[in-house]
Amino acid sequence: MDKTLIVTNDFPPRPGGIQAFLHNMALRLDPGRVVVYASTWKRGAEGAAATAAFDAEQPFTVVRDRTTMLLPTPRVTRRAIELLRAHGCSSVWFGAAAPLGLMGPALREAGARRLVATTHGHEAAWAQLPASRQLLRRIGEGTDTLTYLGEYTRSRIAAALSPAAAARMVQLPPGVDEKTFRPDSGGDEVRARLGLTERPVVVCVSRLVPRKGQDTLILAMPAILAAQPDAVLLIVGGGPYEDDLRKLAARTGVADSVRFTGPVPWSELPAHYGAGDVFAMPCRTRRGGLDVEGLGIVYLEASATGLPVVAGDSGGAPDAVLDGETGWVVRGGEPGEAAERITALLGDAELRRRMGERGRAWVEEKWRWDLLADRLRELL
Repeated sequence: MDKTLIVTNDFPPRPGGIQAFLHNMALRLDPGRVVVYASTWKRGAEGAAATAAFDAEQPFTVVRDRTTMLLPTPRVTRRAIELLRAHGCSSVWFGAAAPLGLMGPALREAGARRLVATTHGHEAAWAQLPASRQLLRRIGEGTDTLTYLGEYTRSRIAAALSPAAAARMVQLPPGVDEKTFRPDSGGDEVRARLGLTERPVVVCVSRLVPRKGQDTLILAMPAILAAQPDAVLLIVGGGPYEDDLRKLAARTGVADSVRFTGPVPWSELPAHYGAGDVFAMPCRTRRGGLDVEGLGIVYLEASATGLPVVAGDSGGAPDAVLDGETGWVVRGGEPGEAAERITALLGDAELRRRMGERGRAWVEEKWRWDLLADRLRELL
């Protein structure tokens, strides 16, 4: 692999799925051949201390910009060129194609031989608006490869590119650490701590925002409880939608059957997946297609843990499910459909076992980090 400069806003300790994706990939590359140029996570002493502590633990060089948001300005472009030359890098990986990929031509002129830009859910939204669509086309022309998460995002983004740039697209989704997310991840301990040992548990692990569909699960609970009176919905994660969800549970009359954990440290997430019998996140598309699920790595983490999954049909979420094999895809925002699938799974231990085992095998076959890191190395 050529020595690579990773240019990104999305890097820990800033939390999030894209951040975890990039960090996991970077850790699987040769640390002597990686330099990261990233934005600052938070201003202030606390944010600076957390960032410095994180960067010091990394096996590769991390250079932080003074801003909390890198943009392809002349100053940021000059800094990226300086780092490219100072560290002898000949490849560049843009952690998110839009907008940082606009720096591609300047970095190529400065000596970069390979330019790879990764797309996520927001680039699919860019492809729908005239102004940002033109910028996305420029990014496609100025890089060697745009990567995509799955067929949904590929088809949306390709429509904004030239035929040549679309033909150069390569799939590069995030992976799953199958050694961390596994059936014996400690779920029994979480169940015992929460007093759920003897209860059927539907678990949802995600940020609490409207797109994810936790409200749909709450609205589905009366029908689920009619079939499984002891069932509980375990909502894992934090976010701005929590107060609304708590109020909805109270209005719906199911507050006693809904548990909110709040934010959970990453190290405890595998055990919280394992506390469930069924994983469900019936995500939906919002804002006329501008707010969609890029892929839904949570479904794959749940599958690796041995759980059947119930996914929404938003964006690329169906790409993370083998419908009818590892779980089911339902219409986002439809409590009745979600309730029907969840009830069927809670009532059939053999079906749960079969879907969970198929999901685990699928992750091992296709979604392991080492397989995907090999693909990135080839691109670079």
